[in-house]
Amino acid sequence: MQTGRVDVYVETGTKRVFAGAVEWPGWCRSARDEGGALEALLAVAPRYAEVVEGSSPMFTAPSAVGDLRIVERLRGDATTDFGAPSIPLEADRRDVGSRELVRLQALLEHCWNALDQAARSARGRELRRGPRGGGRELEAILEHVVGAEAGYVRRIAGPAVRLDGVDAADAAREVRTVIQEAMGRAVLEGLPESGPRGGAIWSPRYFVRRTAWHALDHAWEIQDRAGDPGAGDSGAA
Repeated sequence: MQTGRVDVYVETGTKRVFAGAVEWPGWCRSARDEGGALEALLAVAPRYAEVVEGSSPMFTAPSAVGDLRIVERLRGDATTDFGAPSIPLEADRRDVGSRELVRLQALLEHCWNALDQAARSARGRELRRGPRGGGRELEAILEHVVGAEAGYVRRIAGPAVRLDGVDAADAAREVRTVIQEAMGRAVLEGLPESGPRGGAIWSPRYFVRRTAWHALDHAWEIQDRAGDPGAGDSGAA
């Protein structure tokens, strides 16, 4: 899949621009302009390589911005400017076969494992605050990710997941199991045209792209704010 150059997309809002890899969910960064987003994407390529180590096919980090080939440009929206990649790619409309389903599910697991590892390493350490004192505490970050994923799964016709009173680690395991099962059904049985109460349905590829990005973005946030000496700087907003 990788032959020296990597196909990427650019999603441009009025305040923020995202650049991400078409075939590698989770490898996505943002900046104020396109050039900055591409530079940020390149900068975290070695970190992404560590996250997906053992994946098949193997990920090889590019060495220059010139290795990033823009194949889709998307007009962003308010969610883009708020700080999340929001627009599905034309490439996300492609069917997902059984082999690709296994690959996408494995990439999701890699990103979840990175989040879990970042959380374990950060426990008992104070997370650095932003310049204005902002930023969630560790447990709040983890609860935020799990809560978001419980909502995301409805976008691929997955069942509602009740998290009230559930331990954070148990909640994460439950939501991830539901997601992987829903992904399998979405690919093998197809998806309805709309979700509960007419909500939007996401294609399986876009679902993985969005979910993997969110987990990995917060994994790198935790590493950076905890001062993990091996993490570098993700460039996360």
